Amino acid sequence: MSTRTIAGQALLPEVEAFLSKEIHGAVIGGQEVLASDGGTFETHDPGTGEKLATVANMQTDDVERAVAAAQKAFDEADWTRLPSNERGVHLMRLADTVEQHKLIITQIESLDCGKIAAQAEDDIQNFIDTVRYFCNLVQGLSLDTAIPVAGHEASVVRHAWGPCGFIVPWNFPFLLCGWGIGPAMAAGNTCVVKPAEDTPLSTLYVAHLAKEIGIPDGVINVIPGVGEVTGAALSKNPNLCRMSFTGSPEVGRMVARDCGHNLIPVKLELGGKGAAVIFDDVDIPEAADKLAQAITFHTGQVCCDATRWLVQKTIYDDFLNAAVERLKAVQIGHPLGQATQMGPVVSEVQHKRVLGYLEKGAAAGAETVLEGGAAQVEDCAGGHYVKPALLAGSLDNVAAREEIFGPVAYLASFSDESEGIRLANNTDYGLANSVWSSDLVRCKRVASQFEAGNGWINSHNVVVHGVPYAGVKKSGMGGGVVSLETLLDYYRNVSVIRPL
Repeated sequence: MSTRTIAGQALLPEVEAFLSKEIHGAVIGGQEVLASDGGTFETHDPGTGEKLATVANMQTDDVERAVAAAQKAFDEADWTRLPSNERGVHLMRLADTVEQHKLIITQIESLDCGKIAAQAEDDIQNFIDTVRYFCNLVQGLSLDTAIPVAGHEASVVRHAWGPCGFIVPWNFPFLLCGWGIGPAMAAGNTCVVKPAEDTPLSTLYVAHLAKEIGIPDGVINVIPGVGEVTGAALSKNPNLCRMSFTGSPEVGRMVARDCGHNLIPVKLELGGKGAAVIFDDVDIPEAADKLAQAITFHTGQVCCDATRWLVQKTIYDDFLNAAVERLKAVQIGHPLGQATQMGPVVSEVQHKRVLGYLEKGAAAGAETVLEGGAAQVEDCAGGHYVKPALLAGSLDNVAAREEIFGPVAYLASFSDESEGIRLANNTDYGLANSVWSSDLVRCKRVASQFEAGNGWINSHNVVVHGVPYAGVKKSGMGGGVVSLETLLDYYRNVSVIRPL
């Protein structure tokens, strides 16, 4: 059998076999099923525009079936009643199995969401690390904790909630699936995952792996489909116990409204318009290089990215020139290409969005420091490629206020520390900012004053297991991820009290 080659890289036989399926169905109750109405949609390689797979487009009744399967598994399977260490055996086996299939899932992820292979591989490793982290964390957690209060014997007893829903975005489909199901499963819950319609394949693949290694049927259910139908049906389902959504603030509001109607607790991790506050004592080439890497990482499709670069006036021109030269050198190509440093955006819709913001920003008076625009890649005529771009000017500009989700940064200058902090906080978003200076005392002081869930020092996009990661304002609500706080979200508490 001939081996298909893309950008000079041969597809792994397992990847070819997976992609060659006639229809990729949902995984509900351990079984692969098609949509009740037979509907499907296609997913495409953002690097070439070519079709990758045909996927079942699940309907409202299919979503109800998936939630019912999760409830049945919670009620009847041994999953939630297993001791934490025995449940941990299954979770460690899942992490080990994903690790054994790491190169396969990496290639699927790279092709499906347009992420360069090295970054996709890091995402697979993050999934593995996340499952192992929560598996280990739960081992040391007391599920019956005594509380010292006068005149009473008191304790808090923790229980798993039941079926938990997850709507996962297209920019980090596999990594964010792990951030959701890792803590939920470790606590004994069951899961219904709705992946983004642009990028459903890696999540479906891991659901099949879970079946193969003996995770009980119904513990992990994956329901692909379009957001307006499948996602909406999941967020409106009254039989969920918890809900988690990662995506845009606009859709996040709708999910929160639906969950609020049913009084279902919801965690929202939404967009961002992060600032990098750059003081005049930095190593200019080093800071410019790191921020260029940040803004081109996954082609700028990162909610916590630094998209507003606030530079102290005394080094503004020097920093701008260094950033321009660094971004001009970025190698754009297919995600599987060995020399590629930045791949495509995920879809034609996103391609038009990025180019549209460049036009709107310029029309509103922004200076075009580095012209972006569409990029052409050899043998990839149908791909969705854009060039890095830099705009500058008033921070009231639409391109400085709204989330673009592409390799575009907006520059402005500031005079002193207080102005830098004020400009960084002058946004509707509050996910992540960074401060850049050789004075670490100042760095800590500035980072602590950010109106954001995360303040990073001399780096950006720093997410570490064990440290809460969350947003405020328009960037989210309902607790963070990858930390003890996350695990505790997936338990309901019973206060048990006896007067003495």
